[in-house]
Amino acid sequence: MAVIETEAQERLHLEEMVTRIRQALEELDERIRHAKDEIIGAKKYVWENRDQLDPAERAANVVDIWLSVEQGETSVMRQSRLQKLESSPYFGRVDFIADDQERAQAYYIGVTAFGVEADQENAIYDWRSPIASLFYDYQVGPAHYTAPEGEIEGKIGLKRQYRIRESKMEYMIESSMNINDDVLQKELSRTSDEKMKDIVATIQKEQNEIIRNDSSHELIIQGVAGSGKTSVALHRVAYLLYRHKATLTSRNILIISPNNVFSDYISNVLPELGEEQIAEVGFNEIAANELAGICEFQTFYEQVSELAVSTDDSLTERIRYKAKMDFVRRIEDFIEHVSQSYFCPMDIHFQDVSVDREQIWDAYQASAGLPVKLRLEKTASSISGRTRDTDGGKLTTSTANKIKAAIKKMFRTQNLLAIYKDFYAYVGRPELFKLRKPRTLEFSDVFPLVYLKIRMEGAKGYAEVKHLLVDEMQDYTVIQYVVLASLFKCKKTILGDGNQSVNPYSSSSIADMKQVFPEADTVELFKSYRSTSEIITFAQRINPSSKIVAIKRHGTTPQIRRCENEEDEMFRIGELVAQLKESECRTLGIICKTQAQAEMLYEKISENDRSVSLLDFSSEKFIEGVIVTTVHAAKGLEFDKVIVPFADSSNYKTEMDRSLLYIACTRAMHALALTFHAEPSSFYSEAERQIR
Repeated sequence: MAVIETEAQERLHLEEMVTRIRQALEELDERIRHAKDEIIGAKKYVWENRDQLDPAERAANVVDIWLSVEQGETSVMRQSRLQKLESSPYFGRVDFIADDQERAQAYYIGVTAFGVEADQENAIYDWRSPIASLFYDYQVGPAHYTAPEGEIEGKIGLKRQYRIRESKMEYMIESSMNINDDVLQKELSRTSDEKMKDIVATIQKEQNEIIRNDSSHELIIQGVAGSGKTSVALHRVAYLLYRHKATLTSRNILIISPNNVFSDYISNVLPELGEEQIAEVGFNEIAANELAGICEFQTFYEQVSELAVSTDDSLTERIRYKAKMDFVRRIEDFIEHVSQSYFCPMDIHFQDVSVDREQIWDAYQASAGLPVKLRLEKTASSISGRTRDTDGGKLTTSTANKIKAAIKKMFRTQNLLAIYKDFYAYVGRPELFKLRKPRTLEFSDVFPLVYLKIRMEGAKGYAEVKHLLVDEMQDYTVIQYVVLASLFKCKKTILGDGNQSVNPYSSSSIADMKQVFPEADTVELFKSYRSTSEIITFAQRINPSSKIVAIKRHGTTPQIRRCENEEDEMFRIGELVAQLKESECRTLGIICKTQAQAEMLYEKISENDRSVSLLDFSSEKFIEGVIVTTVHAAKGLEFDKVIVPFADSSNYKTEMDRSLLYIACTRAMHALALTFHAEPSSFYSEAERQIR
């Protein structure tokens, strides 16, 4: 291949590449049409000759049809990937010469690989390929990458980055460093969308290390707001699917997602990377599956909504008590107590059968270590199997079943809710168990009961899941992770930010999680790529404990608007909404502390603007435009501009409120405004107020 050095040569190379991709698309179109004709013809033949075909010939035809369908589906998937490649074939280039080679080779990096079948090498390399790691990890100079045959040492002579849209090159940048800051700035300065996008063109070295980590059984990612941790985790999933394509498919991966809106928001990433969408589930669904027929329960979002307005100290005490590892240990001690003390063997006497209690107790002790339900079943089967009648004969099925039933009844109760209530008497804290209403648990009791059920009855598990991705890790308690460890034995990627907890009374730190997963590897991401430096600086003053580091992207200073009264505050918010519609921004989040505030504000704004949307826990999708929502529902999302209304001292005063305010402010990409009409919250200082 001729050496491509100038921008003009690069543009010509792009044209040639697009032409080759279009030729490949035409060939694929023909294959798809041919496969379709074959399938229709084969089905028609089978139908018209159904009475003449013997079973073997009919089965052979069905197999042929199935193979044609499979080949057609593969071609359609390839067609979809090439159509994306046609618009933007590649985003980077790295020229590398291995130590055992005489000349450098140019490697173009794209979202997916492309090559003409007659060629020995790819014309475009997949971003997940070993050679592509050079683009992310090294500057010009000595470099190496890990290939299937081992470490390849050499030198990078050239790095370039491109922005290609609609098959046209918008710009090309010589990049001696990892990912050129100019490219990163251009990408981060774009407006937000209703879907999360892939970041393959701007993956940073520390992010690339996480994505390509193939050794950790549990990987815990602590990432500050806007660090791209969720996107990195999804790209990690795409990498694992690429790396282990023979043994891992999208059906083997599961995401535990915080809500439906977040699921919709991230739904575009994997398809953009050429992979199928993967299944998602929430903790509420896991609990509902485990507790079906046992009880109802309060959801996590109902709990945090209640906490946002509650002044009940006993509620927070109940939540705190059940959130840490000590509580798990107490439950485990109690389960051992139940296993031993709730079983009271008694002599069995039927018409021609006798079993003494010592035999039953010995059999029960012999199965120690099993969940109670399985232990009872094994004890009952063992006793009924070896017991003989007075004549020395084996028991009839009827008698054996009677013995089994009698042994199972020797356990005091198998009512899980009653046993769970007994736990609080066992630890001397009966006041810590409080039903919401009959047979309806508080959320803090949901996963303790699930864990009790697993230990009492055994875990069915999710054997088909080979990799579990858990987002918003800080919002889950230790016992929720203990449940996950019981149900999912697979590898895990767990991510979140300790400074973004919507319920600090039960949030989990990395130290907490390491007690459940002691062999887990942990990484931290400190750089925020979402917000401007001005927004990050403001957010840091709200939450000084945050380790967030802003990249050098500047914007307007956050506005703090004092209003005369509630009516004036509504007017000011209306002004800010109007400004959005005059700008190039596509999303404005009006983020309230409580659902009641969000609903009230939505009603007032929508009286004059019907395009405004209300996003709550029942919402299914994230859409562009003006969105009124709560901090809890906005977690994980981002907006071009954010307004935080009612930012006064009565609304934001507790440590939980501090966390909520921090989360709300860090949703903003380009502009942030806070409004209030009473006393301002103490969480932002006098020097930061720009009263207008």
